[in-house]
Amino acid sequence: MSTSVLSSSAWRGRCTRLISLCLMSALSLSALPAFSQTTLPASVETALNKAGIPGTAISVMVVPVEGNMPTLAIAATTPMNPASTMKLLTTLIALEELGPTFRWKTQFLSESPRRKDSLNDDLYLRGGGAPDISWDKLSLMLRGLRTQGIRKINGDIVLDRTYFSPTRPDLDTLPFDDAPYAYYNVIPDALMVNSNILTFDIDTTGGGIKVQTTPPTAGLQIRNDLSFDDRSCAEWDSKSHVPAIETNSKRQTTITLSGHVPRRCKLSMSLNILDRNLYIEHLIRQLWQEMDGVWNGNVKEGKTPASASVLFERQSDTLADIIKPINKRSDNSMARSVYLSLGAEFSDAKNYLGSAQAADARIRLWLTRRGINPDNLVLENGSGLSRNERISALQMAQLLKIGATSNWYAEFAASMPIAAIDGTMRKRLRDTPLEGRARIKTGTLKDATAIAGYVRDVQNRTWIVVAMVNHNDAGKARPAFDELIYWVATGQNNSGITATP
Repeated sequence: MSTSVLSSSAWRGRCTRLISLCLMSALSLSALPAFSQTTLPASVETALNKAGIPGTAISVMVVPVEGNMPTLAIAATTPMNPASTMKLLTTLIALEELGPTFRWKTQFLSESPRRKDSLNDDLYLRGGGAPDISWDKLSLMLRGLRTQGIRKINGDIVLDRTYFSPTRPDLDTLPFDDAPYAYYNVIPDALMVNSNILTFDIDTTGGGIKVQTTPPTAGLQIRNDLSFDDRSCAEWDSKSHVPAIETNSKRQTTITLSGHVPRRCKLSMSLNILDRNLYIEHLIRQLWQEMDGVWNGNVKEGKTPASASVLFERQSDTLADIIKPINKRSDNSMARSVYLSLGAEFSDAKNYLGSAQAADARIRLWLTRRGINPDNLVLENGSGLSRNERISALQMAQLLKIGATSNWYAEFAASMPIAAIDGTMRKRLRDTPLEGRARIKTGTLKDATAIAGYVRDVQNRTWIVVAMVNHNDAGKARPAFDELIYWVATGQNNSGITATP
């Protein structure tokens, strides 16, 4: 019988055999060895060979949660690019350092009291690093001003991003890849609204080409220069349709869509293409007009005076809630916000060059206090969207070991994708004994693929599983990772592996 996870018939055969053994009470797992195995399970090695990936490209650590001796360790101390599994380090340490109920604050402030229905001075919008300010949540904040009787804003709106240092980290960062406008590449600041994303919904099902944008924005015009071609809907690539943008002296913006689209399709693309200040300005102007408000000023950057008073404050969702989309959906921008917040909230932050450096120092201090050697750990933004970040399988396994005994384990585990159920694992390991029995964070870059998380075996013992491949064909390693998870979950420690004391 084939050992490839790509064969559904093989999986069904394995499931049937496993269930039968369990029902017959004939499944017997040997006790953990007093040494770690240093050879890959046969099924994992077969899957790697099929993918054309050499064994030297993989690093693995398998260790029981209740126990210290790993059952499998291969190149476990080698620093590897972990891709998005690095988010586990950021989110667990954030839970430990900031607490699961930590909330970010976004505020409207003013130095001048309201006179009748007017604010006659600048209005300050101070960001506190919240990763979850959608355009509708900004609308609720503006509604909070209206319910106080404020209708006219006679000054400018000052955007205060000083919670993070530097205030605009996106300005000094080179594009990660050839899709700098894509959502996954958004670099957050302390006042990130809707991730600065404009969504274009293109409908060609009615014979014409209709374009609708979200969120609603005043002073933003869409020029539709799209035309038809003969491609299928599946062949359309949003990356080839980066719009042109022009802003005139009156701060009115025109976005021109050009190129070709297929017929009878509903297409969508979400892009980070607009200047951040203009994005917020257009959005606030639209939302305020919808509330019958009057504002003739503009948006500008600045710092809130110490004498300003809070008019309205929005608190974000809790950190425990925020880390769910970070780990389940692998949200890079939100992960980076949490990472920078670790630095911004560090009591010793003033001694470092910026929020990212302070976060790096805080994480290393935490690791050292918990007995994890931070040597060879390389941090850049805490999201794993990096060609520079490095961590070893041993360090990741030690982190997960601490996570398993943390006061916040329930919150941490709840953020991780569940095999065959949700998140980035929803399509993997379906119709297998592992469905619902593994919580695995995945990571994928062009030349790095990884998994890290917890697996519950047939005797309800929980294992820590970490595997990373750094190779030009790293994406082809997923079947091998699934084989490794299966090997752990089904207790197949008798697969012919020769262990080395």
